[in-house]
Amino acid sequence: MPHDEYRTIDFFTQGALPAPQVTPAQAERTAAQHFGITARAEALGSQQDANFLLRADDGTALAVLKIANPAFRPMEIEAQDTAADLIAVAHPGLRIATVLRHSDGSPKCTTVDTESGPAVARLLRYLPGGTLSGPRHLSPTTVAAMGTLAGQVSTALRDFRHPGLDRVLQWDLRHADRVVAMLAEHIDEPDRRTAVHAATADAWALVHKLAAVLPSQAVHLDLTDDNLICSPDGHLPMPDGVIDFGDVTTSWAVGELAVSLSSMLHHDGVEPHHVLPAVRAFHAVRPLSPKEAEALWPLVVLRAAGLVASGRHQAAVDEDNSYAKAALDREWRIFEQATRLPLPVMIHLVQDAIGLADVPARADSPVHSLLRGLTADDITLLDLSTGADSMDHGAWLEADTEDRLSAAALADGAAAVATRYAHARLSRTPALSAASAATVPTGIDLWLDRAAVLQAPAAGKVLATAPGRVEVTCGPHVLTLSFPRTAHPRVTAGSTVQAGEDLAQLSSGTSVHIALRNAGSPSVPPLVRPEYSVGWLALTADPAPLIGLPATDRAEQVDLLDRRDAVFATVQGHYYANPPRIERGWRHHLLSTDGRSYLDIVNNVTPLGHAHPRVEQAVSRQLRRLNTNSRFHYASVVEFTERLAVLLPEPLDTVFLVNSGSEAVDLGLRLAIGASGQHDVVALREAYHGWTYASDAVSTSLQDNPNALATRPNWVHTVDSPNSYRGRHRGADAVRYGSEAVAVIDELAASGRPAGAFIGETFYGNAGGVALPDGYLAEVYAAVRRHGGLAVADEVQVGYGRLGHWFWGFEQQQVVPDIVCVAKAMGNGHPLGAVITSKTVADRYRDQGYFFSSTGGSPVSSIVGLTVLDTLRDEDLQGNAMRVGGHLKRRLEALAERYGVIGAVHGSGLYLGLELVRDRLTLEPATEETAELCDRMLDLGVVVQPTGDHLNILKIKPPLCIDAAAVDFFADMLDRALAQLGHGSHVSAE
Repeated sequence: MPHDEYRTIDFFTQGALPAPQVTPAQAERTAAQHFGITARAEALGSQQDANFLLRADDGTALAVLKIANPAFRPMEIEAQDTAADLIAVAHPGLRIATVLRHSDGSPKCTTVDTESGPAVARLLRYLPGGTLSGPRHLSPTTVAAMGTLAGQVSTALRDFRHPGLDRVLQWDLRHADRVVAMLAEHIDEPDRRTAVHAATADAWALVHKLAAVLPSQAVHLDLTDDNLICSPDGHLPMPDGVIDFGDVTTSWAVGELAVSLSSMLHHDGVEPHHVLPAVRAFHAVRPLSPKEAEALWPLVVLRAAGLVASGRHQAAVDEDNSYAKAALDREWRIFEQATRLPLPVMIHLVQDAIGLADVPARADSPVHSLLRGLTADDITLLDLSTGADSMDHGAWLEADTEDRLSAAALADGAAAVATRYAHARLSRTPALSAASAATVPTGIDLWLDRAAVLQAPAAGKVLATAPGRVEVTCGPHVLTLSFPRTAHPRVTAGSTVQAGEDLAQLSSGTSVHIALRNAGSPSVPPLVRPEYSVGWLALTADPAPLIGLPATDRAEQVDLLDRRDAVFATVQGHYYANPPRIERGWRHHLLSTDGRSYLDIVNNVTPLGHAHPRVEQAVSRQLRRLNTNSRFHYASVVEFTERLAVLLPEPLDTVFLVNSGSEAVDLGLRLAIGASGQHDVVALREAYHGWTYASDAVSTSLQDNPNALATRPNWVHTVDSPNSYRGRHRGADAVRYGSEAVAVIDELAASGRPAGAFIGETFYGNAGGVALPDGYLAEVYAAVRRHGGLAVADEVQVGYGRLGHWFWGFEQQQVVPDIVCVAKAMGNGHPLGAVITSKTVADRYRDQGYFFSSTGGSPVSSIVGLTVLDTLRDEDLQGNAMRVGGHLKRRLEALAERYGVIGAVHGSGLYLGLELVRDRLTLEPATEETAELCDRMLDLGVVVQPTGDHLNILKIKPPLCIDAAAVDFFADMLDRALAQLGHGSHVSAE
């Protein structure tokens, strides 16, 4: 063969690789003349090749015609096709764009003439489903799937050898420094060009040190969002296909992951910490060595720098390439995110994510204390964490919290007050924020009540001085002292100091920030965001030993979720796959141990809001006095039950107190059956009433029990969910549900099994807050009573003013039940439930024995119940539910006009449901989309969860104290999340 056939591409001798100029008409002729296919050609974007989708007359996708850049030789094309075949065989679950072959096995491949010279043209398998291209936010699940896929490709190509792999490509990260040096002149903006050069130099210096020990192998080298194809059967973007093997070469194996990670960084809402699931997933399939983990993020930076330089270059040499020009802003976004944090921070973050991080360094014991004239006994520790008592009553929201608390401690006799290193400070947490705040301290703060001298803890060199600041070496660390600018250092930059030598003198009433960072590391902010704290803290050491205090214990501990799963029955699930650790609540806010504030949109058990001082004080006072069971004689249980009875219409005047909604429903059913003497019960489908035997028997929610309808005991009879939105009868036709339920009740009576009870929520909670059709309960209650049964109202969720316009849900239906079951809101989080009925019904319970609940109606429970009722009244929380809930519903309805995925806004007051659908005509539930939306909302600072049999409804049941600012924040974040997740500002056809 001629020697030229063995030659492979060398980008640095080629200089530029403009894509071949081929029109769709020319592509159609090529398909017909060389492959016998009559088809319509649609141009597909490409940086350096010409790609066309071939469609039949009926629109069916037949194949992809790929005309390679003329610079690529047949031997290189052969290597690409062989690599694709290898991956397809190794991982049958992946869809791979392999070359189509003739019946004899030979590839459908030929050489065609282009304006740039002869080029290889071939037909590739078309993969339906679309790519991950575009700005759409990538969920942790999608990110992890990208990492898994990259790992699978890497393992499949590990042993692949071929002469066509010996290429010198601009995308090969082994040549990244040369590529940037050669092409950066095309970056017109001087500041950006400087930034690219600087980032390249720093990253290359680190990679160059590791290059000799980084394993090399065949790599795809372009597993980006543009080349990963999503499953056509999924409703969320989950990659299972790979296209475009044009960059297959031999390079560092870890570069496969670096390229994939970089492509994630331009997506909406994605920042560096969001790509870590991909690192973990890749590592699980193809373990990274310690050196590869160290090189990974520098390679991401090099890829980003190369993209910017190459993109500008390609746009310049290939002016008609709209694909290349469209990528310019995206490539700069990738670079910005890749260089958002110093390299050492991201390197340690990656190492920590896969368990390869070193144990954090500790400061050496000082020769002298940093503080002359003060000992550890003189210093009081100031706890500013989520669990600190000092954060009670919303103190974390006050701007001067730290200064106020330190001043109080000094006033109590402390000579100095010190904060804790590495413990997140809730005092730095904003209430409503779409991103986490910098809450994790990398040093300590010290407030002084007496004059003190700062002295060198060890011999060292003064690196810098300024009014209010000294930097001096301290063993392997750099000690930074920051204090008021009125105080001047007693040393000069460049001088050496001995242990015990004066650095600065501080007067009484001043403060000093003390920080230790590793020598040679970049400067470290005093506070950092929790997502990146592991990376930043790796560059620091706890300075507490310098003032005689013990260092913070940062030893690795067993994950709390693992401990939970070990002893807490896992059927007792938790919100979110990777939940934040919530240890404090205040009003409508939930606070994590990382110092992140979340808006609570789901907590209907705390109508007054979290940690209400009035409840706290009442419970504390009662616990100091008495807590026992309700067989003893005391006033609070009488006062509480009197107050409850007054809230109900006649003849509901008798109260049973229990501990939960499940117990209340169970007791309510027993009362109805006992009073009627009839053991059959009629219940609504798609409803949840509790977990006890009786309450579970009448629960038919498929999400709570997938076998609910098939496992009901024979005394339970279900009727259609009266859902006017997605049920069998919709809109005006929903009135038919009532007559159909009546027919079931009449048929039971005719068969000799009249229902002793009908139970239903008075406002359909499990369906997302859907109001029952007008007149429904009146019709059904009348029917069950006509046959001697009783009407049981489940008010566990909707009662206590949540609906705004009505205190009880049955008021909306203009009926009076025979038995009312209440819980949740009654105790503001304290276990408390009640059943209210008539004296006649209550007295019939004696036929079954006696009733007793050890803690139902205890002094503490009764006091809690009274306090909740008082506060609901005094703070007008029902009125707030009506006003703020109405405002929120209007905001949500406005979003529904813009986003077609919102099918309906259900509910009243602060008992709302946002139902998500894939089609407003078929009402296909958007189940996976709802779960993804909830995860994204958590990232944006909002706790919201799905409900309904299809888990496609956002349940919106926040504390009733929520204000307009908070619900506006919720609506704004929902708007942002819907847009970022690609639901678009549009409404689908109706």
